[in-house]
Amino acid sequence: MKKLTIFTPAFNRAYCLHHCYESLKRQTCKDFIWLVIDDGSTDNTKELIETWQEEEKVEINYCWQKNQGMHGAHNTAYEKIDTELNVCIDSDDYMPDDAVEKILAFWAAHGNEKISGLVGLDADKDNQILGTTLPKHLKQATLFDLYYKHGVTGDKKLVYRTALTKKYPYPIFESEKYVGLAYKYYMLDKDYELLLMNEAICHVEYLADGSSRNMLKQYHNNPLGFSFYRKELMKLPFADTAFKFRQAIHYVSSNLISKNGAFIKETPEKILTALAFPLGFLLYLYVLSKNRRVNV
Repeated sequence: MKKLTIFTPAFNRAYCLHHCYESLKRQTCKDFIWLVIDDGSTDNTKELIETWQEEEKVEINYCWQKNQGMHGAHNTAYEKIDTELNVCIDSDDYMPDDAVEKILAFWAAHGNEKISGLVGLDADKDNQILGTTLPKHLKQATLFDLYYKHGVTGDKKLVYRTALTKKYPYPIFESEKYVGLAYKYYMLDKDYELLLMNEAICHVEYLADGSSRNMLKQYHNNPLGFSFYRKELMKLPFADTAFKFRQAIHYVSSNLISKNGAFIKETPEKILTALAFPLGFLLYLYVLSKNRRVNV
């Protein structure tokens, strides 16, 4: 049994997926499986993966599914993974040559069932760390505390215990393709902390067709997913009032977009949501105006 599954959601990314594959071929430790979740691609992703499987340089599992969006691809990955650990490497990203070796050595030295996994660093193509490094005075922390109490910024790479990532599946909303992935991570934060590994284990590139480059469009087109996400974040027991108020603003905006007249009744924070309504309405108008400009 391999120790780690590296999974990659892919939607029409045959043109760039080779960067990830080549980096996996170069790994100094081959104790991993590469699981590609093809989220309804119409390009030659399937044929490309089959060619790489024939090379037998990396153990590759491939799964095609009807397009569900990134969170739906994550759901499928977690259902299929049976290694102890897993990490998502996006289709436009790749790993340093010793990333798997570092992850598994760190886990062997420090991993245990009292924590959810480990968090490492993302770097750009020039090996510059995205945002800040992790606090050097801490050995472990929740993801929420890292960002909202310790001032960590920038994307980070999460390696989780698979037994835990099978919990809290993302909901699928008909005709929508986006739910915030951090929902699962913050749910796990309620019971576990992450080990902190101040090493770059992924190189990141934000392509023009990536979800992070099109967030306002995602926000407009997926109001049910965003409403669910904001509502769940308002329930977090360790979140302060200021954090919950920000979620309430977005919750109002998403429900105005979806024309859900029952959102005050459905919110877990009725007073905060009522107070957030004016700002939520302004955000709603902003999203609408930006989306009209994009579609012109």
